[in-house]
Amino acid sequence: MEFLLSKGDYPTSFRRSLLVVLVCVMVLVCTDQDYYSLLGVSKEASSREIRQAFKKLALKLHPDKNQVSSNVWLHFLGLTNRAYEVLKDEDLRKKYDKYGEKGLEDQQQGGRYESWHYYRYDFGIYDDDPEIITLDRGEFDAAVNSGELWFVNFYSPRCSHCHDLAPTWREFAKEMDGAIRIGAVNCGDNRMLCRIKGINSYPSLYVFKTGMQPVKYYGDRSKESLKNFAMQYVTSTVTELWAGNFVNAIETSFASGLGWLITFCAERGDCLSYQTRLKLAGMLEGLANVGWMDCGTQGELCDNLDISSSTTAYFPPGATINNKEKGGVLVRVVSKKILYLDKAMAMTKERKNDFLSTLFFEGKKILYDIVAFAKESVNSHVITLGPQNFPGKEKEPWLVDFFAPWCPPCRALLPELRKASKHLYGQLKFGTLDCTVHEGLCNMHNIRAYPTTVVFNQSDVHEYEGHHSAEQILEFIEDLRNPSVISLTPETFVELVERRKREEIWMVDFYAPWCGPCQALMPEWKKMARMLNGLISVGSVDCQKFYSFCHQENVRGYPEIRLFPQKSSTAHQYYSYNGWHRDSYSLRGWALGYLPQVSVDLTPQSFTEKVLNGKDHWVIDFYAPWCGPCQNFAPEFEILARAIKGKVKAGKVDCQAYGQTCQSADIRAYPTVKFYPYQGTKVNALGEYIDSRDAKGIADILNEKLEAIQNKGKRKKSRNKDEL
Repeated sequence: MEFLLSKGDYPTSFRRSLLVVLVCVMVLVCTDQDYYSLLGVSKEASSREIRQAFKKLALKLHPDKNQVSSNVWLHFLGLTNRAYEVLKDEDLRKKYDKYGEKGLEDQQQGGRYESWHYYRYDFGIYDDDPEIITLDRGEFDAAVNSGELWFVNFYSPRCSHCHDLAPTWREFAKEMDGAIRIGAVNCGDNRMLCRIKGINSYPSLYVFKTGMQPVKYYGDRSKESLKNFAMQYVTSTVTELWAGNFVNAIETSFASGLGWLITFCAERGDCLSYQTRLKLAGMLEGLANVGWMDCGTQGELCDNLDISSSTTAYFPPGATINNKEKGGVLVRVVSKKILYLDKAMAMTKERKNDFLSTLFFEGKKILYDIVAFAKESVNSHVITLGPQNFPGKEKEPWLVDFFAPWCPPCRALLPELRKASKHLYGQLKFGTLDCTVHEGLCNMHNIRAYPTTVVFNQSDVHEYEGHHSAEQILEFIEDLRNPSVISLTPETFVELVERRKREEIWMVDFYAPWCGPCQALMPEWKKMARMLNGLISVGSVDCQKFYSFCHQENVRGYPEIRLFPQKSSTAHQYYSYNGWHRDSYSLRGWALGYLPQVSVDLTPQSFTEKVLNGKDHWVIDFYAPWCGPCQNFAPEFEILARAIKGKVKAGKVDCQAYGQTCQSADIRAYPTVKFYPYQGTKVNALGEYIDSRDAKGIADILNEKLEAIQNKGKRKKSRNKDEL
């Protein structure tokens, strides 16, 4: 090992520490290196802790800053980069925990290592900001579907505008902390997530809330403008209580099963500020009402409640509202921090009104966890399992989550299980088994990594391998009940695929069960099949079981994805997928490109004659051939054209070829979708802008507009009839 350290450049202690590190490196290189030890984190480390540890190592040990033999350093840095890439990815981390390096043999080795400047200024720019939650692919869906309001900054580490926004985003996050959750997604690390969410420019700022479409922010990037935009979506309210409404408000709330959190403001003590009360109201929405009372004007009522100084009290449903009669102030405010009584870990009853009276924690992060736990627990149906109630070969199916309490992915999965359990109540039972307590049961079922989620359906056992989101868990269950992919044998392949009807299209995955990439593809393949339902048939062939058949079909590697198009005299027998991405959206987009076009390509003349002067409803896709988002949207528009066929005609205008037409139509970005309705005349020659890039979403909007046009026509006919 060659050292090029100059004694004059580095202190003795630092040179010794480098020597220790390099010795450790050589040990790790010669043995099966442990990625957790390499990064200096525990197996329970969160995604943020892993990123922070990697960044710290990169800055400290980078060859740009250390005069050490480049071969030694690059080998070491390559290892740390590989360790980071594996541990930051939920799926790879689980495989590594379960199988070690052998479980990663099919995965790409570490990517290129960046400069010291990149890690210092560009890498994970919000990881040190406690008010901003950096979301990875495995965490994103669970967060934005949690029922809380999220404002998310999608950024690229190399984007100068993103760095310009960062100080403002930090200040904005501090000011909005508690009223809304502030997030960030590094699209450099999470390219697939950003691609799926349709992020085409940086920074892109979106508001997410369960039950509503994501809303993009287009305003200027000042703190005040961001705050005004975000507050439009904060629906929480704080009620001012006084003698005239106090009793009725309390009793009405109790009758509906909600308690009250009330801030009493007196001359002495700290009274929670308006903004703090509003934050609490947002956090406790659906769990408790939030109110305040001015003891200066409501002195008699405050005296009756034994309130002598500013305080905050929680009254659960059924509690007496007279503190002198032992109503009990369950929550007190000290130095404007909320303190909860007792310990959260002792909580066993999953009922919304238990959480305030059974928890004792201080600090914002714990407060968020408490509220999220309480919201997720309401009406959930997840049972704690042990030897006495573990499912046997019963008639009804069970989904069992084998977990360890210290495991971060396990904690992330639990709220998603609760959400899924609500959707499948009465159809599937959900349970959790703590493997640190019931080690024997876990060993019996060969559990080697956490979390491991298994569906037991009498004698059938199915292990869940997808991402930890309620949506994908539900999709997995649905696929077990109604398989979206047809398992093909050599006989059924000939019958269904080779002898397919002239207009039929098939996609087939030739795979081997032992193949790592095949295992990774399977949940995406099933999801894609559901997305293509009714348009393209999807199948799979097990090449371990039918090796001779696959060899005969010239399958040389796994997975081999082939598309068999509509039959014609000139068409290829099949097309092979050679794309880099094997996610459901990429595969779906590729497949839809082989559907025959239903939309109409329009010229300036036909656009004027048929759209502007014609007597049909039209929806138009204005695009440019070189535009990436346009290419991604093209298959979606074809699905739309099929969905609205017979009601609205679908057309496309090439804005590169026909720039004047697009300029006249006021097209300023690509792709742009506009609706041109016919109501006796073309009322709006510029058309109506459709703010959606989803076929179903656009179809729903168009159907609403058509219904409004029909109702307007009926009202007009009715008026004309009355006049006659």
